[in-house]
Amino acid sequence: RDASIKEQMAMVLRYVNDKGQIIERFVGGQHVTDTTSSALKEAIDEFFSSANLSFSKLRGQGYDGASNMRALVAVAKKNIDVNSFFTTANSLVNVVGASCKRRDALRAQYQEELVRAFEDDCLITGRGLNQERTLKRAGDTRWNSHYGTLISIISMFPSVVNVLQIIVDDNPNDSS
Repeated sequence: RDASIKEQMAMVLRYVNDKGQIIERFVGGQHVTDTTSSALKEAIDEFFSSANLSFSKLRGQGYDGASNMRALVAVAKKNIDVNSFFTTANSLVNVVGASCKRRDALRAQYQEELVRAFEDDCLITGRGLNQERTLKRAGDTRWNSHYGTLISIISMFPSVVNVLQIIVDDNPNDSS
């Protein structure tokens, strides 16, 4: 809601320009009657039509933690495969990040991976790359946070596997 107590939806376009750079532009705000998924879809349809844009070229959508996304999350949780996947991913983040000792072990493992990649001349460098990383926890309604969780697991996967092995080795009699 804005200061006039009207529901508003902000429209931001993110695209890759001819130079391969990611560009993000605020293109406007639009009054919506409510924030149900159908009302937001209608507003998005109207925007695409008025801007002469094609839905067929759309590659993704993002939302903040708006209440209408809770319905989407609820539907996703009812899909056994999707629910199982994200439950496992969240358990992985919780187990590896359960203590300072484990987080320190993950940090050390990741640093060793970076050193090996550097020594093997396999390290991709660039602005913002190879900085200290942690496993990100996902929020319940923010799909972007689930994406962040998956990216952090993927980028640190060898280190995560090594820390899981350390946990197993340190607790040989623990059946969990």
